Amino acid sequence: MGAFFEKHRMFYISRPLILSLLAIILLVWITIPSKASAHAYSASYTKMTVDGKHTEVVFTLDTLSVIELVPHLDANKNFVLEKSEINKNKHHLEELIEEGLTLDKGNKEQTPTIESMKLVKKENKEYLSTTMTFPAFSPGDTINYNDGFYYHDTATNYVDLITASIYGESSEGVIQGKERTWTFLVTEAQQEQGQTTQPDAAHVQPDSAAKPAEKTAVTSWFSFFKLGMLHILTGYDHLLFLLALLLRKQTFKQYAAIVTAFTIAHSITLSLAVLGWVTLPSRFVEAVIAFSICYVALENIFRKEIRYRWSITFLFGLIHGLGFATILKEMSIPKSHLAVALLNFNLGIEAVQLTIVLLLLPLLSYLFKLKNSGKVITYGSYAIVALGAIWLFQRLFL
Repeated sequence: MGAFFEKHRMFYISRPLILSLLAIILLVWITIPSKASAHAYSASYTKMTVDGKHTEVVFTLDTLSVIELVPHLDANKNFVLEKSEINKNKHHLEELIEEGLTLDKGNKEQTPTIESMKLVKKENKEYLSTTMTFPAFSPGDTINYNDGFYYHDTATNYVDLITASIYGESSEGVIQGKERTWTFLVTEAQQEQGQTTQPDAAHVQPDSAAKPAEKTAVTSWFSFFKLGMLHILTGYDHLLFLLALLLRKQTFKQYAAIVTAFTIAHSITLSLAVLGWVTLPSRFVEAVIAFSICYVALENIFRKEIRYRWSITFLFGLIHGLGFATILKEMSIPKSHLAVALLNFNLGIEAVQLTIVLLLLPLLSYLFKLKNSGKVITYGSYAIVALGAIWLFQRLFL
């Protein structure tokens, strides 16, 4: 019996190590986008102008989403939407837009006229921009804008970012998840200065005109907060960078300094970029983010002691902030509304980031107590380096 336990002793010793390795592999795996779709993040931008003559809606959707949504559109299978493919499938594309989007006056759907459809470029991505006109809306009308794209896809991360000018008043909103209706009550701008032009996820009836400002504040706050949460959860490179930072054993004080440095740094550049004060090419930003993952993971492997990691975290955090800013920059939010949107977007990012850190630290604390924890850290860091290197190559050369 003693010989039996001696023979199998290594199994019992190594089981915690195996479990820890599996946990690290899982953490790395969840940062890899699903292969079920051609891209990791699907976003559209809606610009709406409402006045006494007509209502114009410019809907801009990334071309990879368009290719996913229209079967056989990408005839040559190169994941690039070409002008010839648009011309050949214009009828199908118009059907896609008209079925996916509706604009209702109260409960009555309005008929759109598609004026134009063209390719546009935002940062380093291509989008299909469709301009539609609808009948005019008058003060007192309740307008419901509905977006049904990817509605039945339970794993969707699709968002529609809305900016609107309603009788001269600016308004913003976010459609995401199962909340697919953006509703507002049109009022005289002189009488209701900025109070009823903000979006409300619930259907607002004309007799609710006295209360929309209260609903707007809550809805706007929560929509941008959720957008920030979604943005970091689908920011696989940011999550992997955070994991790499925490993977080496450090003191609680060092961990706190790292998280604080990253938060301050990306908050600075996120704000500056959205305000338009700092601009760098998106290809450069994305490449440096990938490089930051490789650098920190290599430190985990080859540095005997980890000191002052907060400083390198701060420097790389400045670049990560520029990556966070891209989605808000494209919305062109008026500066008078920008502070609230920016604050709540950043709070959403921080909420997810802090939750991840709090979940990781107990697991890492257990890992560091294992006899062979060094091997787990080394193998996990090699996996992170490999994935970061793949992203770096893609962002530099593809």
